[in-house]
Amino acid sequence: MAYILLRMKRFCGFITGFVFFLSGIVKLLDPVGAGLVMDSYFDFLHIGFMGPTSKFFGVMFALAETVIGTGLITGVWRKPMGLTALILQGFFTVLTLFLVIFNPEMDCGCFGEAIHLTHMQTFLKNIVLCILLATYYFPSSMLGRNRKRKYASFGLVTVSVLAFTVYSLLYIPLIDFTAFKPAAVLAAGENAEADLYEAVFIYEKDGVKESFTLGHLPDSTWTFVSTETVLKEGHEDSSVNLSIRDAYGDYHDSMAVEGKVLIVSVYDIDRKKGRWAQTARFLDNAEKAGFRPLLLVSSTAGQFAEMTAGLEPRTAAVLDRMVHYSDYKTLITMNRSNGGATFFCDGYLIRKYARRALPDMGELSTLFQSDETEELISRSTNGDLTFQGFLLYVFAVMLLL
Repeated sequence: MAYILLRMKRFCGFITGFVFFLSGIVKLLDPVGAGLVMDSYFDFLHIGFMGPTSKFFGVMFALAETVIGTGLITGVWRKPMGLTALILQGFFTVLTLFLVIFNPEMDCGCFGEAIHLTHMQTFLKNIVLCILLATYYFPSSMLGRNRKRKYASFGLVTVSVLAFTVYSLLYIPLIDFTAFKPAAVLAAGENAEADLYEAVFIYEKDGVKESFTLGHLPDSTWTFVSTETVLKEGHEDSSVNLSIRDAYGDYHDSMAVEGKVLIVSVYDIDRKKGRWAQTARFLDNAEKAGFRPLLLVSSTAGQFAEMTAGLEPRTAAVLDRMVHYSDYKTLITMNRSNGGATFFCDGYLIRKYARRALPDMGELSTLFQSDETEELISRSTNGDLTFQGFLLYVFAVMLLL
């Protein structure tokens, strides 16, 4: 009987550990997104003054979730890990209860951008996890002994997660779960609607209405009622808006759907002068390589002019010639890197670059000559495989070592 109880407790610990680890790692995949979620919670709790620390606390909470999940899966320090997880899960459950009661317009952010849950779904999930953790922890005297070799697997996974976190902080996410993921199409694209939507004709006969496509219209015994535009079967509406504005407030989204366009997005213009010089050089090189370069910033024209006034004249001239304006949320969603570049071809998003990994002149020339479809598939596949490989590695270490 004691053996069965121990197995059941370990199973409950493993399930909650898996959820904790998955929840933390998908947030560490996108530290900027984790910061945005934390900022939403600060606003909900009326402590918006802590906004500047949102990214730090978002990453720390995600890191804590991942490490606790690792501890529960490997079974090290079972009592402190179990108690910490139970306290943390209890706090989250109370917090999500308030979300259910007040129903603010925000996402719980439990699994970052990867999985979206309603407030009630989140609350019920947390209740289940609390029950599992209580089953795992009580009575704590029956948690069993730790396996010494599991300390090695816990250490290896923790170090790997820390390295993964540093990479995510320096570069863009390996997998993009935002609306601006690869293959997204700009709503201003001339072919966006034709590619995704089709006209459906509604006809009526003997009081029964049915839908027909243009190539399969009914005979004359049917009476035409109306026309509707619907999403084609098997397609998703992945269109997004950039809301590109000039200094006068006029919209020019069509600028990004003509040929090969490289957009440098800066959602926070409070940057070092050296970074603006880097941006200007990149934009100049992109133009020479054949791209249409655009600079999108989240500011007013006046604020941007005030900022460029303190820059070297050549840098300021390049920036002023290519600058347009958009909103903060759009730019931080399009590219998580402040000063990163996004490549569009005929309105389709092909790939993104972090500010620290902007291509040089030679790479830009090669990119311009390359097939955009191959570039899209290559980048998406590499990111997916790298993240999947990382997950396989850490779970193999936790379970097999």
